[in-house]
Amino acid sequence: MVPVIEARGLSFSYPDGTRGVREVDLDVAAGERVTVVGANGSGKSTLALSLGGLLDAEGTVTYFGETTDADAVRERLGVLLGNPDDCLFNTTVREDLAYGPAQFGMSEAAADERIADLAGTLGLDDLLDKPPFRLSAGEKRRAALASVLAFDPDVLLLDEPLGAVDGSYRELILDLLREHEGTVVTFTPTVEAVPRLAERVVVMDEGEVVANGEVREVLTDGELLASAGLRPPPAVRLFEGKLPREELPLTVAAARELL
Repeated sequence: MVPVIEARGLSFSYPDGTRGVREVDLDVAAGERVTVVGANGSGKSTLALSLGGLLDAEGTVTYFGETTDADAVRERLGVLLGNPDDCLFNTTVREDLAYGPAQFGMSEAAADERIADLAGTLGLDDLLDKPPFRLSAGEKRRAALASVLAFDPDVLLLDEPLGAVDGSYRELILDLLREHEGTVVTFTPTVEAVPRLAERVVVMDEGEVVANGEVREVLTDGELLASAGLRPPPAVRLFEGKLPREELPLTVAAARELL
């Protein structure tokens, strides 16, 4: 099967010399759930921007086996930036959610229906006519995510979709991403939500991919995670040394059942 994203030799350094990513290779299959984890400064956000065609990185990214020009398939790529203020630039939240559908030819009726559905799901109904700068950090994150989902892209590249979002809305977002029919690649500095977000996890450290494997394999490898400035999920830490690695619970719910 041809990957929907095929990155080869991605490298990027910022003007001050800070290395973002170096020689990153990564394939993502259609419909796959992948999470990229790494401590702050590990290169996650740079990789997200590079895969989304928003940085002039060295190397190549091929989309859908067709093109290396991200702009040619822009309506099929949904990129959530790490800072939601960079995603919200219109006068009201409603206008931000309508922007993508309008750019990519969705009918007004279809766009209105899509916006109403997302607003209801993400708790934005009372915020649609507010200016984005008046929202809280969590509200901005939810609005920014809705603006990406509004035009229904095939591939989602989401930098910290759960950042600053409280418990109840975290659950809603996790459910929404699990139900999404397309490809979902998330980027996060912590591993706690990874078992619920992904079937494969990529670990980054100092701009390089240091692990790429099945979720259980990676998240129960404490030595690997520690070398990248990360810790295993709390459930793993609770039972580490008490159960065989293949039996360690990955989530709080799984740990609760064992207790």
